Amino acid sequence: MYIKQIIIQGFKSYKDQTVIEPFSPKHNVIVGRNGSGKSNFFAAIRFVLSDAYTQMGREERGALLHEGAGAAVMSAFVEIIFDNTDDRFPTGKNEVILRRTIGMKKDEYSLDRKNATKSDVMNLLESAGFSRSNPYYIVPQGRVTALTNMKDNERLILLKEVAGTQVYEARRTESLKIMTETNNKREKIDELLDYIKERLTELEEEKEELKDYQEKDKERRSLQYTIDHREQLAIASELDSLDTQRQTGEADAGDSEDRFRRSDKELESIQAEISKLKQQVEFLKVDKKQLETERKENAKSKAKVELDVKNLTDGQSAAQHARNAYQSDLASLQASIEQHEQELTEVTPQYNSSVQEEATVKGELESAEGTRQRLYAKQGRNARFRNKRERDDWLRAEINNTYPQLAKVKAVGVQTAEDITELEKEIADAEKAIANLREQLEGRGSNNEAFQTQIQEAKAERDRLTDERKELWREDAKLDSVLSNASSELRQAEQELSHTMDQNTSRGLAAVRRIKRQHNLDGVYGTLAELFHVEDSFKRAVEVTAGQSLFHYVVDNDETATKVIEVLQREKAGRITFMPLNRMRPKHVNLPKSDDAMPMVEKMRFDPMYERAMQQVFGHTVVCPNLQIAGQYARTHGVNGVTMDGDRSDKKGAFTGGFLDTRHSRLDAVRKVAKWRDESDAHRIRSTEIKRTLEKKDQEITRAVGNVQKIEQKRVQQENSYGPLLHELRSKSNDLQNKKDTMDAKHRASGKIDANMKTLTDQQNAHEAEIASEFKKALTQAEETQLENLNSTVQDLRQRYSDLSSARTELESRKTILEIELRENLRPRLDQLQVQDFDDRTATGGSRGSLKESQAELKRINKRISIAEAKLQELDSSLETTTTQITDLEARHLSTKNNLQAIAQTMEKSQKRTEKSIRIRRVLTQQAADVSNRIRDLGILPHGALEKYESLKSDAVVKKLHKVNEALKKYGHVNKKAFEQYNNFTTQRDSLRKRRGELESSQKSIEELIQVLDQRKDEAIERTFKQVSREFAKVFEKLVPAGRGRLVIQRKMDQRPEVEVEDEEEEGRREGVENYTGVGISVSFNSKHDDQQRIQQLSGGQKSLCALALVFAIQQCDPAPFYLFDEIDANLDAQYRTAVANHLRDISSSSPTPSTKPSSSTNPNSNFNGGAEGEGDGDGAGAGAGSGANGGTGGGAQFICTTFRPEMLRVAQKTYGVRYQKKSSNVVVVTREEALEFVEGEKA
Repeated sequence: MYIKQIIIQGFKSYKDQTVIEPFSPKHNVIVGRNGSGKSNFFAAIRFVLSDAYTQMGREERGALLHEGAGAAVMSAFVEIIFDNTDDRFPTGKNEVILRRTIGMKKDEYSLDRKNATKSDVMNLLESAGFSRSNPYYIVPQGRVTALTNMKDNERLILLKEVAGTQVYEARRTESLKIMTETNNKREKIDELLDYIKERLTELEEEKEELKDYQEKDKERRSLQYTIDHREQLAIASELDSLDTQRQTGEADAGDSEDRFRRSDKELESIQAEISKLKQQVEFLKVDKKQLETERKENAKSKAKVELDVKNLTDGQSAAQHARNAYQSDLASLQASIEQHEQELTEVTPQYNSSVQEEATVKGELESAEGTRQRLYAKQGRNARFRNKRERDDWLRAEINNTYPQLAKVKAVGVQTAEDITELEKEIADAEKAIANLREQLEGRGSNNEAFQTQIQEAKAERDRLTDERKELWREDAKLDSVLSNASSELRQAEQELSHTMDQNTSRGLAAVRRIKRQHNLDGVYGTLAELFHVEDSFKRAVEVTAGQSLFHYVVDNDETATKVIEVLQREKAGRITFMPLNRMRPKHVNLPKSDDAMPMVEKMRFDPMYERAMQQVFGHTVVCPNLQIAGQYARTHGVNGVTMDGDRSDKKGAFTGGFLDTRHSRLDAVRKVAKWRDESDAHRIRSTEIKRTLEKKDQEITRAVGNVQKIEQKRVQQENSYGPLLHELRSKSNDLQNKKDTMDAKHRASGKIDANMKTLTDQQNAHEAEIASEFKKALTQAEETQLENLNSTVQDLRQRYSDLSSARTELESRKTILEIELRENLRPRLDQLQVQDFDDRTATGGSRGSLKESQAELKRINKRISIAEAKLQELDSSLETTTTQITDLEARHLSTKNNLQAIAQTMEKSQKRTEKSIRIRRVLTQQAADVSNRIRDLGILPHGALEKYESLKSDAVVKKLHKVNEALKKYGHVNKKAFEQYNNFTTQRDSLRKRRGELESSQKSIEELIQVLDQRKDEAIERTFKQVSREFAKVFEKLVPAGRGRLVIQRKMDQRPEVEVEDEEEEGRREGVENYTGVGISVSFNSKHDDQQRIQQLSGGQKSLCALALVFAIQQCDPAPFYLFDEIDANLDAQYRTAVANHLRDISSSSPTPSTKPSSSTNPNSNFNGGAEGEGDGDGAGAGAGSGANGGTGGGAQFICTTFRPEMLRVAQKTYGVRYQKKSSNVVVVTREEALEFVEGEKA
């Protein structure tokens, strides 16, 4: 595991988001000027991983935010991405993303993009090997200096912290606190036991007197029950009689109400159908008006296009005669060109063959003449020399003179070859360009036809878009009418709803909706009535239960309610009751579970987020079949009962009932308003969408018209570009011929150069052969013979060369004439005819294209006219049908309305009779409730209480009850709870005795735990001393190969001032850790045998090296997966900086040590176990902690360092630079050379 990437934004000097390129898993070095932000970079990492930035105040948090010009930074975050391919973090992912965000009022952690607590983050880091007791995996500026200046006793405290003794001390303190609390509890238990013992003695005396009292009280309750039961039976009989009468009336009222409800719904349905049909008639009229307008426009367009078609048809025959004459001239010219090209094709191979043969003969002639000249020269110069030496010297001089000539000829030959290659490339490019130009000229006719096709397609697209826009116009006109009707219905529905509430509430509801819309308050949900749905059969029950609460406004919290109320008060816009969901605390009620008592909330459908509001209003109410059952449940369960007809029994005893006019239902009014508001909003949204679509369609039509104009412009440009193309073709053809002529001259020059080189080479070879031969005054016999043969050969070759030259000249002349004829006469005439043909075809094609386009346009117009006629006929038929339906529905509406009025009068009479019966029933029900309460207050009766006095008359029972009450008066002072108190005190005494035994056992366990903790702490300290001392010696020896270093423990009672840990292990264990007074450092830099010096006697650089060796030793004992060093080599000499750099390179490049479990020195159990494993010998003492972390300094750890020195840069795997620009820091990757150059510059 290692740090893969770091992202910083807004933290200290890092204002903008800084995404640092992924780090190397080994050694990384960061350089930068002082004040550029290096230390802030390390502070950002410590901000996330360490405890350095905890419990900060507002000012301390503000100091971490970037301060500078521009907008103020309100929050900052640091994100560290770990590579977790080794599953060191137990998350199961290859990457772990840890982020900490801080602001003026917040400090948050997130783990893998999810919120996490600080304890979760710290536990995760502990599980991966980040020891909180050993924070030396991060070494900031000044830490090394602090270690250097640290006293011996402070160094001892440091090593104790590394050993994890803080955890032991914390657990020991906690155990002592628990033991003190245990003693206090035991003392309190003893006091309670003494009090209970005294109280039990007193209660023994009171129990006997209580027995006599209970016998008399049983007789009294039996007599009272007999009287109350007889009264209860009489009331029940009267109630049954009233219920029978009411059920008969309810049946009649129910039939009338059902007929009224059906008629009312039928009336609403008829009215809605009439409105719908009237609206449909309006739509049909709008469509008809638009279609008639469109038909008139199409008729005008048709007349105009028909005239254009007639004019274009008359002009088509004039161009055909000119076309026939052009075809005849073109055929004759093409035949002549083909004849000349065929003849040129036959002459060119003959000419090339003649040139090649001429060149071959010329070469042979020049070779023979050269040889003959050399023999003559040799024959003439032999007389000039007296001996071989003079001859050879002269020959060597000639050879040396030939070398510059040969080099010059070779250079000219190379230049000529390069010129030929370049000319061949230019000729190929020119031929390709000429072919492209001819292809453009030949394809102009087809391009013009393509342009015509594109123009027709573009116009068709323009017409299509125009038709679509017309359809959108029609739909927009319809929607305007529909929206006007929906708005009118909404106003009417809102007016009807306002009649069901007071004026202040009505004004307040309208104002709240407006405030929600203006201030964009998502937490304002709506009135209670708008947030639930209920079946029609339960509608009246719900309305009666809720009352004015239906118009209470539900909001998310009291802050939102306060904000809206302030606006209402400021604008004087009515009054509203709000229901903040965060303040709703509905009391739980034990609702009856029975078929005749249905909880009202269960019959309502609503979003679960409104559960509290619904429970607050409806949670205490059950729906019952009749008012009697509702009253019973109200008395027995303390709930409100309501019938389907709206009669209500309150849990406090009140009954509410009577006639309810179903025509003025609040829920129906709310639903109607919601329906028309939703419909109006939907139409308004659709209208807005159509208008936006129309705007887009206008833009598309504009683009389509522009596309037509662009294509027309391209066609005109093509027609006007023929002259420049023809001029360019002629220019390129002349240029090509010039290049070919130049290339022929270069080829001839190349041949001459080759001949010169051969002559010079042969001359050199002859001179070298002559040097190798003997010196003679005359030619040899063989040379004489060769000279004679060469004279004859030269004569023959000259004659042959002359004949070949004459033949080549004739062929060249014929070839040149053919090429000039084609280039200067025939091909220009062909181009001229093609221009004429193009112009004619352009004019004819344009006329033909216009004719086709006009014919197509005429066809489209005829089609549109036919479609419009068909739609008009269909609209007329639909208008007639719809008008007939409206007339029939209006007649049906009048009949249904009269029937509804008759039913309403019948229901009103029945309601008056029912109200009188309800008043009588309410009185009887109250009496029955009182009797039931008296019986309930009697409690549990003796067995046979009713049968015992059943035969007595009521007067006798009353007299007997009076006597019993008089007898009970003498027991007024008796303790009626003596039995219960005696049992309670006995149980409490036994429980306290048991608890006291448990506390004594717990105290023993705590004392044993304290003993174990003290022992483990001493073992952990000793084990850590051994490990750190051993690792210090190893690290120091590696950093200073010629020296030796060790840690020295100082004790109170030791006779010797210094005792080495490794040599005095058993003695130190006997004396105990408490005798330790400090840890010293003793080193020698020059010898392994000389007397060692204490750290106070060393130079500054040597002290810093010792401090670093101690840091490395601590890290080796408690390794982490990565380390952060901030300028640790600042005070070191060059040789020690090199040693430290090499040490970091070695431990970052070594293979990681496998491990199944990361160690944590903060876990006392892990330290104890580690010590047990390591007590076998010196080597095993460090095994418990040294290899506990995969990826620590024991192998393959990651290092991120800052430095101003070159030594660490030379061994780094990756280098970074910190730059400070525009008052903001940034970290970028730099090369090692750039980093070294920066460091050297800083030193200079």
